[in-house]
Formats: sequence, C-alpha cells, structure tokens
Amino acid sequence: MLDNISLVVEKGGFLVIEGKSGSGKSTLLFLLSGLDKPDSGRIILGDTDITGLSEDRLAPFRNRTIGYVFQSFHLVPSLTALENIMFPVELNRDPEAAAKAAELLRRVDLRQRENNFPHQLSGGEKQRVAICRALVNSPRIVFADEPTGNLDSASGSTILQLLLELRRERYTTLVMATHSREISSTADRIIRLVDGRIFS
Repeated sequence: MLDNISLVVEKGGFLVIEGKSGSGKSTLLFLLSGLDKPDSGRIILGDTDITGLSEDRLAPFRNRTIGYVFQSFHLVPSLTALENIMFPVELNRDPEAAAKAAELLRRVDLRQRENNFPHQLSGGEKQRVAICRALVNSPRIVFADEPTGNLDSASGSTILQLLLELRRERYTTLVMATHSREISSTADRIIRLVDGRIFS
C-alpha cells in the first residue's frame, strides 16, 4: 500500500526505485503505468491524465505510449520469440510489425532464435525478447520491474546495457525498480520506498 506519494519524472530521465520486498515498488510501477488505478490522487503521463480513463481508452494509450518489462518475462508460451515481439505492434494494425520485431531481435543478437518458443529460450534470452516487446512500439516511457532479478550476473549486465543503449538512442524515459547497486549507479535519480512512502 502506498501513502502520500508525490513524484515527477523528467522526460528522457532514468529513475531507479529502491526498497525492500514489500515496500511498494511493484505497486508504484503498476500505478504509474496504468496497469492499476489509485484510490485517490492523479497520474499524468505527458499531457494525459490517465487516472479516470476507461479501459477502452487506456489500453490503446498504454500500447502506444508505455513499455513494460516484467521480472518474470510474461511471454506468451504459444507464440515464437518473433511473434511475442510483434504482438503489441499488430494491435495497432501496423503492416511493418514483422520488420520492426525482426530488427529488434537482430539488435539483441537473437535473430537465430526468432522461431523458438519461450520454453526453448534461456532466462537471459527470454528477458531480451521481453525488452524487445516493450520497445517495439517506440514508447515514450519504459517501466521495468526488477528486470535482472532472475538472471545471472553476466546476463543481468547485458540486459542493463541494452536498456541504457536503447534509452539513449530513442530518448526514452526509463523507470526501474531494482535491488541492483550496479543499476542504481547508472541512474539519473534514485528514490527509496519504505513502507509505501518515499524516504529521503
């Protein structure tokens, strides 16, 4: 449960949210990204107040504007790596869905795995696919919830460098919850949550 949170994230910035398990990091990301609704207060992304949007209006806004990287990947088991990445673009009826997905797979050195299903991929490969899926619509802001938490140190470093590289190229705002000191050291700003409140 969050209490009296007030937060502004600068466009193009990299904000890290730190805190122990249960401190509210995932809840805050879910609220900021429109995956959950607050009991009170407002959430404004760019010029859009998403707080009162109906799901019919919020879902396409999220798809166009927001990318989300989950700790547990959340890939669709019945879709290949390429199809998982294409999915958000196909919702927009973009005829270049396959080309955009393939280019991102090339960028993360997974073109040779595009026809593999999630169960045929390693943890690091799954997370690279998940990041591609989050970035395929060129979102203005990417939320990442412990994106390296389930990975070994080498894979985690690769994922971090990928996110930072793509963020610089696309001037994407990055908001990440993490326990990693390596990740925190690269952030523009760090906030710490303690029992649902920002602690400074």
